[in-house]
Amino acid sequence: MFRIISALILAATAACAFAQEKLTLVDNPPDRHVVVPGDTLWGISGKFLKDPWRWPQIWRLNKEQIKNPHRIYPGDIVVLDLSGSQPQLRIGRPLALQPQVYSEAERQEIPSIPAAVIEPFISRPLVVSEDELKDAPRILAGPEDRFFIGGGDKAYVSGITDDRVIRWSVYRPGKVLKDLDTDEVLGYEAFDLGNAVLTQIGEPSTVKITMAREEMSRGDRLIPAPQPDIVAYVPQAPEQRIAGRIIAVYGGLGEAGRYSVITLNRGTRDGLARGHVLALYRHQTAFGRDENDQRIDTVLPDERYGLVFVFRTFDRLAYALVMEATKSVIIGDTLKNP
Repeated sequence: MFRIISALILAATAACAFAQEKLTLVDNPPDRHVVVPGDTLWGISGKFLKDPWRWPQIWRLNKEQIKNPHRIYPGDIVVLDLSGSQPQLRIGRPLALQPQVYSEAERQEIPSIPAAVIEPFISRPLVVSEDELKDAPRILAGPEDRFFIGGGDKAYVSGITDDRVIRWSVYRPGKVLKDLDTDEVLGYEAFDLGNAVLTQIGEPSTVKITMAREEMSRGDRLIPAPQPDIVAYVPQAPEQRIAGRIIAVYGGLGEAGRYSVITLNRGTRDGLARGHVLALYRHQTAFGRDENDQRIDTVLPDERYGLVFVFRTFDRLAYALVMEATKSVIIGDTLKNP
């Protein structure tokens, strides 16, 4: 049967740990929404809230509950409760005479944001530090000393020392990622080549290439494959002031749009964490001429035009998903607390 939302959430106080401004509903919000496969918590909340990233607040999650938020599944009914001083979403009982049958796959809990968009960026290396680049295991040779290695092939790898690590990502070092303001090297983009599993430890070790997105060759590196973890990402504003810039658009593009992945020049050392929401801003300057026909530049207030969701952090870098944007997102734009 359908579940009633946790008593802990019902009992949570309105003094939430996120934004303190009063929640604002969209015009003419529905009184309920039936959850279907493909929904996200962000998307469901957008049917009710003008600021859908604040869904933890309308669900009345406290600071502890964001670490293990309640689960919502297709078939659940989300009800808008306006009986208190602040609006609240909760799980209601199903409507009578409306049976629904869902497959096991469809009964998986819905994620915070579109899982299919960010899953590849969570399960692949993407960014490596200078130390990781230097110390990473690397391919020495392929089968029969072939130059190129593909899916299903064996490869011989130097530098694997832990037989407990079975699954590996294979990558090729890409472009250097630098801070646009200080020119500091923040890391190296890792060009994802595919996946491998360890079949025999040694020096060299033997791995089997389980999936190849590109042909691999001598010198390509390996890094332990992280486990995807998507559902529990809960949006929240950073607790400290963040001011950063976009230094790259994933895939080498010059512009980005909704659901594009961007690289920020801020990371865990700056206080960023997964789940943080940041606002996109663009510097504005008006150009004109004075009475002597001399050019005059007037700096205007920064224009806010979108929101991004930080889903993976490194020491000095972070990856974020563009959730909302009223114009093209470009390298050099700034990010601040929402």
